[in-house]
Amino acid sequence: MPHTSVENNFILVVDDTLTNLEIISEALTSAGFEVATATNGKKAFEQIQTRLPDLILLDVMMPIMDGFETCKQLKNYPETRDIPVIFMTAVTDSDSKVEALSLGAVDYITKPFHKAEVLARISTHLQLRNLTKNLETRVIERTFELNKALQDLQESQLQLVQQEKMSVLGQLMSGLAHEINNPVSCIYGNLGHTLTYLENMNHLIDLYQQNYPNPVPEIQNEIDAMDLDYMRSDLPNLIFSMKEGVQRIRDISKSLRIFSRADTENKIQFNIHEGIDSTILILKHRLKSIGNRSDIEIKKDYGNLPLINCFPGQLNQVFMNILANAIDALDESFNSKYESKINIEIDKHPQIIIQTMLIEDENHVLIKIKDNGVGISNENKIKVFDSLFTTKAVGKGTGLGLSIARQIIVQKHGGQIEFNSEIGKGSEFIIYIPVE
Repeated sequence: MPHTSVENNFILVVDDTLTNLEIISEALTSAGFEVATATNGKKAFEQIQTRLPDLILLDVMMPIMDGFETCKQLKNYPETRDIPVIFMTAVTDSDSKVEALSLGAVDYITKPFHKAEVLARISTHLQLRNLTKNLETRVIERTFELNKALQDLQESQLQLVQQEKMSVLGQLMSGLAHEINNPVSCIYGNLGHTLTYLENMNHLIDLYQQNYPNPVPEIQNEIDAMDLDYMRSDLPNLIFSMKEGVQRIRDISKSLRIFSRADTENKIQFNIHEGIDSTILILKHRLKSIGNRSDIEIKKDYGNLPLINCFPGQLNQVFMNILANAIDALDESFNSKYESKINIEIDKHPQIIIQTMLIEDENHVLIKIKDNGVGISNENKIKVFDSLFTTKAVGKGTGLGLSIARQIIVQKHGGQIEFNSEIGKGSEFIIYIPVE
């Protein structure tokens, strides 16, 4: 007989003949099996409710529910369909054997039987059953390992996508900022000299008018034609306007440099508020009114934050993704089709509220970015941070933004990112970042 461990193997014997039950039970118990008995199919199911057997020895000819029907019922339930069934019967015709095997039985023993044969067959099928269980377990484990490997691969790909994206974007913005900065600095510096020259010329004109109050007709006609007094009063305003415009370009250039700063292998000290402000400035063109939506108001409630150790370029990418999504949500909220669909009164003043504070006990910086836009449905809440998930139309979103944001906050900075959202009322993203 093939060797097998019988420890804890539980066998249910079903036979309406008590003598058979006694003989088989004694043989199995002597061999070290745990044994339970039943005299018909109905009582067999009562036994199964208490404890699932590892193998069932089943008589064919029984009252109330015969062996074939019992086997058929066993195979109908997920809990019992994989239990090996061995038929025991005095019926030896081929049709009965075929029917038994077709119902899912693993073997067919003909009465009268030999003890050694029965034990050998039971041992063989228990071994097969254990091998099957081990194989199923191994398949589950391997499937888990493959899923984990796939997840790791996806996360690695996300990191590569994000790094490549930030690298290209950083190089582009840094180069653009450098190209802008040189001519703008030249213009900005010369505007100051221009204003000084204008003041000197105005002073000289005043002296001429004081000493020569009555110019010749040709000069007087030219003064009248150019409206000299208005031109003298308006020129300083023009220069100041140009200076403000150039200063705006300088601010944008500075924001581009802050936003696109290349990250080193180690974290560096960074002013969170500079990162947020630079991102807002880059997105400023999207805050202007469009369609039914008026200008988006940015409300800042900045706390007193220390410099934090981080990867600035990556954090700026997080701010960009969340703020861009907030603007998209506000654009959608003020779409007339959306308003009529949900039949609610949309707040007519679109806004994004940004709040920061230092949680001293936990030594964390807290950043909240809240909009009063369309909100996120319950169906989509569980998928918000999934890679490749997006609610935007084809070509308008990659589904990588928030997935990358979570990866940057959690994996790169040891922080947390979570959100609250309600349909029609908006969304709030909450970020925790360790100070050190």
